[in-house]
Amino acid sequence: MRKPIFATLITALLLALAAGRITPIFNWLALSLVALLVLAIIDATQKRRAVLRNFPVIGRMRYLFEMIRPEINQYFVESNTDGTPFNREVRSLVYQRAKRVLDTLPFGTQRDVYAPGYEWIAHSFLARSIPHDYEARVLIGEGQCDEPYSASLLNVSAMSFGSLSSNAILALNLGARLGRFYHNTGEGGVSPYHKAKGGDLVWQIGTGYFGCRNESGGFDPGRFQETATLEQVKMIEVKLSQGAKPGHGGILPAVKLTREIAEIRGVPMGHDVLSPPTHSAFTTPLELLQFVSDLRRLSGGKPVGIKLCVGSKREFMALCKAMMETDRHPDFIAVDGGEGGTGAAPIEFSNSVGMPLSDGLVFVHNCLVGFKLRAGIRLIASGKIANGFDMVAKLALGADLCNSARAMMMALGCIQARRCNSNDCPVGVTTQNPGLVVGLDVDSKGERTFNFHKETVRAFLELLGAAGLSDPGELRPHHIMRRIDGTQVRTYAEIFPYLQPGALMTDPVPEAYEQDWVRASSATF
Repeated sequence: MRKPIFATLITALLLALAAGRITPIFNWLALSLVALLVLAIIDATQKRRAVLRNFPVIGRMRYLFEMIRPEINQYFVESNTDGTPFNREVRSLVYQRAKRVLDTLPFGTQRDVYAPGYEWIAHSFLARSIPHDYEARVLIGEGQCDEPYSASLLNVSAMSFGSLSSNAILALNLGARLGRFYHNTGEGGVSPYHKAKGGDLVWQIGTGYFGCRNESGGFDPGRFQETATLEQVKMIEVKLSQGAKPGHGGILPAVKLTREIAEIRGVPMGHDVLSPPTHSAFTTPLELLQFVSDLRRLSGGKPVGIKLCVGSKREFMALCKAMMETDRHPDFIAVDGGEGGTGAAPIEFSNSVGMPLSDGLVFVHNCLVGFKLRAGIRLIASGKIANGFDMVAKLALGADLCNSARAMMMALGCIQARRCNSNDCPVGVTTQNPGLVVGLDVDSKGERTFNFHKETVRAFLELLGAAGLSDPGELRPHHIMRRIDGTQVRTYAEIFPYLQPGALMTDPVPEAYEQDWVRASSATF
């Protein structure tokens, strides 16, 4: 293949040189052919890529098409309903609500309503109209906190400065202030950009203890207290695991690490910032509960919770046993699903580790109910929440409120380019490149985040009213239907087994929980 290419290029070059004596335009053609000939020689002599070595020059077309394949697929191949992680229908809905433009659907659904997995809410003959000024909120920390927090039903899930750009953080926090919902900082610490717009913050404490880290990388109570007592910080979240990479710890690629981020996190420049896979401040369920109590005290009585993606059922039941023994418990538990998003994760962890959100949410809810702990702990669902039905479904499963990350990014203008780990996000959301960050206008994108939140919560309330309900707390598993196959339909109540209060405090415990219950101990994870 190489010989014909070289022969063709050389022949064309000689002809161009000869013709160049007649007209100057052929001189430019000759120069182009010289460049192609040099490129062909380089391709034929390099040893890294067999395609280029065997097919000089024209082999580069393969790499060009590979580079633009995601865009071609997204814009020209995918239908409105088959794209992933979020299809075009969902992405368009987020954009429309963020911009407050027409968000209705003409001509009927494009989904196959007879396909297994199709879900819907059971509406009522006595549908209600919920007033537009109705504001559903959830009180977190009541009874054991000096400063309980009233949270919105939909909030910004954990995304760190570093993973996100400074302008993205500013816009999200502006939206949070305008819409009176909270903004989870992610494990990268409370940056100046989180504080600049005055929106409510939930400070996430990860295994790297960024923002409250001592010189050896452990937890520093003094530094924690300094930030946790800020008026803008409303709650504290201890991250045990993250749905996109549970058991792995956070990853901030070195290409996205700026000196400013390094100073905020207290880490050296020039290396990937890898959070440890587990905490050093505690190693047992009892120690975790003591840590939660210490954080509550150090923060001045603010709600403290944990975030996890369910892995070993025994370990969570061990934590529940520790709660029973000590009469201590977190104020909230954020359950992340294995389908959750991230800026960077090993593909094996994203694809093959962690329980999906619905299953994890039901399990955590059941354990808390089974130990009669549910009343004092709020459950937060985190993972692919993008519209009102997503919220309805998760609250029906057992959640009290929801967090959303990727949909909030799309409200900022994210186009699902999936370049979050490469520092070249084309819309300035997940990059530290100043030339790209500047493209994200803080004021307009903050307004769009506020709009998306407002319109999505409004859609949720309209669905609630359609079901004949007037309060989110009235949602139950039997309100949501799922198609099992072409002829069978089940409610969530029939699909997911729900425990009765105290079911894990009697002998015998339900068979499905017995093995993990026997093995669980408050003294060890």
